[in-house]
Amino acid sequence: MLAYAPAALLLLVFCVSVLHDRRKFSNAVVLGLAVLCALAAWLYELIRSDSTSGVVAAWSLLVVGAVAVLLLTYFLFVNGVRMLRREGRSPANLLSLAAALSIVGVVALLAAAVSVRNPVLTGVAAAAGGLALYFSFLFLCFVCYAFLYGRLRVRRKADFVVVLGSGLIGGTTVPPLLASRLKRGQDVHARLAKRGGSPLLITSGGQGPDEELPESHAMADHLVAEGFPAHLIRREDRSTSTEENLRFSKAIMEEAKPDYRCVVVTNNYHAFRAALTARRVRIRGQVVGSPTAAYFWPNATLREFAAVLVDYKRINVVLCSLIVLGGVLVWWAVR
Repeated sequence: MLAYAPAALLLLVFCVSVLHDRRKFSNAVVLGLAVLCALAAWLYELIRSDSTSGVVAAWSLLVVGAVAVLLLTYFLFVNGVRMLRREGRSPANLLSLAAALSIVGVVALLAAAVSVRNPVLTGVAAAAGGLALYFSFLFLCFVCYAFLYGRLRVRRKADFVVVLGSGLIGGTTVPPLLASRLKRGQDVHARLAKRGGSPLLITSGGQGPDEELPESHAMADHLVAEGFPAHLIRREDRSTSTEENLRFSKAIMEEAKPDYRCVVVTNNYHAFRAALTARRVRIRGQVVGSPTAAYFWPNATLREFAAVLVDYKRINVVLCSLIVLGGVLVWWAVR
């Protein structure tokens, strides 16, 4: 059982960290490391038992992993094509397709390195494989913890509900994506009001170059048309990004009530990254998500993951450089 000690310790660290602040990406990484350590300990115990179970388990994991890679590649390719047909050929809509092609490229490179046994190709393949494993691990951590974060209940009372904007159709109309956020905002507001509070709802979003009015104004008009009381709405109409949404909304909340608590509402694919940003700008509150169309979710999740990588670019550059250096060492060893 001593083999499971690292996994148990990491799980304890994870639980303590989540209780302290659930809005940290390190929570996702620690949880992923705990699962990896537990899996490694399980395999170690099976192999040490001198039975065929360890060998069978190891081969089963390899087969499951290979099948998972094939299915994931197919799923990403199909989703990428669907995104292009429904949403257009913008760079942001190409992420699913790019991810599928990247997986195919890495697998082909590894196969070529094994077949040709060229030192340079082997070093490049080692570096590419290492980078693929690194980003795959981080992505799985991100997706799993984002799923978990979205199901953690907001138990405290709140003074404000902040709904983040996402762009308008034709410059004036609230699209379905934003309408789902507003619907969730209304639901959260109603639940908080039942607890005896009297929260205000802040619609947050400035005016884009192709919009005839600020997003926050269109959002407020949509809420009023749905029967929400106009006197409970405040409008933040200067922001052009998620960070500005939160910073400018924070200023409104601090002015009204310095010791405020809030709930921020966005779409489910965006909730965890919005929570990371809320922590960075020191918002006192949690983030909840609203439903998103199934076909839109994979590409949007990849976009959010890429944005998180950029937010932590220093550590990622260092670790990726070490992986590339490992590829150089492999080349040096086999040349």
